[in-house]
Amino acid sequence: MTGNAGLRVDRVITRGDFTLDGQTFTVDNNVWLVGNDQEVLVIDAAHDPSVIAAAVGARVVTSIIATHGHNDHINAAAELADLVRAPIALHPADVMLWRTIYPHRAPDRSLADGQLVGLPGGGSLRVLHTPGHSPGGVCLFGELNADPVLFSGDTLFRGGPGATGRSYSDFPTILASIRTKLLTLPANTVVHTGHGDDTTIGEEGVDYDDWVRRGR
Repeated sequence: MTGNAGLRVDRVITRGDFTLDGQTFTVDNNVWLVGNDQEVLVIDAAHDPSVIAAAVGARVVTSIIATHGHNDHINAAAELADLVRAPIALHPADVMLWRTIYPHRAPDRSLADGQLVGLPGGGSLRVLHTPGHSPGGVCLFGELNADPVLFSGDTLFRGGPGATGRSYSDFPTILASIRTKLLTLPANTVVHTGHGDDTTIGEEGVDYDDWVRRGR
C-alpha cells in the first residue's frame, strides 16, 4: 500500500431502494471516486449509473469495486461497467447476493483479504475482508496524499457497526472484524462510509465496548 500525491476523493450521493428479506427501504448511498484527472477507481456503484458516469467524466475507470453484494451497492454496477468499459470486483463470499440482482452475469474479478487494488499513478488500496454485515464485506485501506483513509462500505459508520439481524449477517462477526481489522489502523484514519458522514477510527474506537454491551 503506497501513498500517491495528487489523488483526490470525490463523493457522489445517489438515492434508491435497498431490498432484503422482503423489505424495501429508500436510502442515500455514497459512491466514492478515487483518482486524478486521467483515471479513477469507483467504489460502490449505487442506484444511478448516469449520475456516476457524469462525475467520472472523460476519465478512464480502472475498476468498479463493490464493498459487498447488497443490491443498493451494486445495482448500478453492470450498467456503469458497460458505459465506461471497466471490470467489476466483488468478494466471492457475497456471490449469492450478487445473483439476486444479476443472475446471468458474474463479477469480472474476485477480491481477497490483503489484495492490493491499484490506484492511478501507482498507489494502491489494501482489501480488508470484514464479514458481519455480509459474508463477503470488505473495506479498502490506504494512504492518499500521505493521509490514511478507509472506505468502509457498510462495515463501520459514524456511530457504530453496520446493521445486522438480516439474512447473511451476524453481530459478533462484525464486531470481530472491526476489532481485528479496523481498530488496529491509525486513529487518524478518515473513514469514508457507505452511507452518511465521514468519521475516524479514533472517534469510533472509543465506543467499541459499548457496542459489545449493546449486543449482549
